Amino acid sequence: MGPLSPLSPGGIARPRIGIAGISIESSTFSPHVSGDEAFTIRAGDELRAYYPFLDAGRELGEAAEWVPLTHGRSLPGGAVDPDTYLRMKDAIVSGIREQGPFDGFFFDIHGAMSVIGTTDAEGDLATAVREALGEDTLVATSMDLHGNVSEVLRDAVDLLTCYRMAPHEDWLNTKERAVHTLLARLRGPHGSDPLGRRPWKAWVPVPVLLPGEKTSTRLEPARSIYARLPEIEAMDGVVDAAVWIGYAWADEPRCQAYVVVTGDDRDLIARESEQVARMFWDAREDFVFVAETADLDGALEKALAPGAARPYLISDSGDNPTAGGAGDVTWTLTQLLAHPELTDGGHTTLVASVFDRDAVAEAVRAGVGATVTLRAGARVDDGPSGPVEITGTVFSITPGDPVAGTQVVLNAGGVHAIITERRKPFHHLDDFRMLGLDPQAADVVVVKIGYLEPELYELAADWTLALTPGGVDQDLLRLGHTALQPGVYPFDKTGKPALTAVVGRRGEENPS
Repeated sequence: MGPLSPLSPGGIARPRIGIAGISIESSTFSPHVSGDEAFTIRAGDELRAYYPFLDAGRELGEAAEWVPLTHGRSLPGGAVDPDTYLRMKDAIVSGIREQGPFDGFFFDIHGAMSVIGTTDAEGDLATAVREALGEDTLVATSMDLHGNVSEVLRDAVDLLTCYRMAPHEDWLNTKERAVHTLLARLRGPHGSDPLGRRPWKAWVPVPVLLPGEKTSTRLEPARSIYARLPEIEAMDGVVDAAVWIGYAWADEPRCQAYVVVTGDDRDLIARESEQVARMFWDAREDFVFVAETADLDGALEKALAPGAARPYLISDSGDNPTAGGAGDVTWTLTQLLAHPELTDGGHTTLVASVFDRDAVAEAVRAGVGATVTLRAGARVDDGPSGPVEITGTVFSITPGDPVAGTQVVLNAGGVHAIITERRKPFHHLDDFRMLGLDPQAADVVVVKIGYLEPELYELAADWTLALTPGGVDQDLLRLGHTALQPGVYPFDKTGKPALTAVVGRRGEENPS
């Protein structure tokens, strides 16, 4: 993004802009419930500091009067407790009413929040925000590409965009792009005209629902589809172009893919959005997993084969906490502990992780070097298997992690099982090193994840995506969706969608 364009006649020189939102990706197939404890709440200066592009002295930071209200952010998990959601929603709405009015509003959400008893949580939140703001405020929304754009959400906001990379290396850049666009519209020639400063939105739902592990932008066809977006954005008359994959592990009518192109040229954005939607639909059978897949036995066979590259990484994808899995499914660890070639001491295997506060406390009481027998995990999600029984030596005890709390490692014949007090994803090499483990020297590293985050991707000499059970099972047909729209692929392979853009903007009746 370049510098902001000069202030135009009629534009707002230093608009007043509020910031708020809720961000979580939540699986309706996981028994985990995301309550108050799941969310980090930021407000005021702490919330503004979350966006370094708004730091004092930087162009975007100085271009507006920023009013950070409140924002709740959580690791992915299960559906949100309705009381937790209502408390966060009420805090946002109250903040708007107490500190408004605003010229603009940065609505920072994920797009795949499920709330128990609600089928379109972001649509509900966006409606409440719009009602509190009033009609004149320009609302810009930044989202994860695994979110969903319902009609309710679409109609409540003015500018919306999402990440263009999976893994999401551009998450912060996307938020900055959304803010840059918001300021550009407020500073533009129609900045003081609530209707004129709103671009048109061309919205095309695409009845395809795939897991993120099949739609990585590292691979075709997603790579080419997402490469098309900056080309469209660069066209005269276009403001932004975005594609949402949708969220596969919630059973709600809004869950599918979407294309949205915004701009001032109605015909152009309609044409381009429909072309991208057609690209996506035509490629629906070409999406493949980001790595070679196998069941767990098949993955272990490859990892333990003579001459296998080291370290060999295995994605325990069914209980991936960064996709909404509970994080305490024990199925994979149970299988590993029953595998004699792993527990005979001839290999070093790192397994991340399960969480169980009581098991951690028991290991801490025993102390490093002690031999213990623990039952751990499956306190939240006991679907595939119950708690795992581990007999091993307490290898390390590491207190004080801000996410996981105290962490312990049990060594059972070379299988180093990581048990944490609280849910934690393991994405970085230092997540292991702080526990006294060296992932680069290990033979096998098993991580609850789907596609590998950048450091793990670089670590892996070879890799298998294991199709394991859990709340974010990669085999979507095993999960039992019942509430999707008719015709969504791959649940229904008979559909022939029109893929016609709905074009409109807030304040204009009869979108077409």
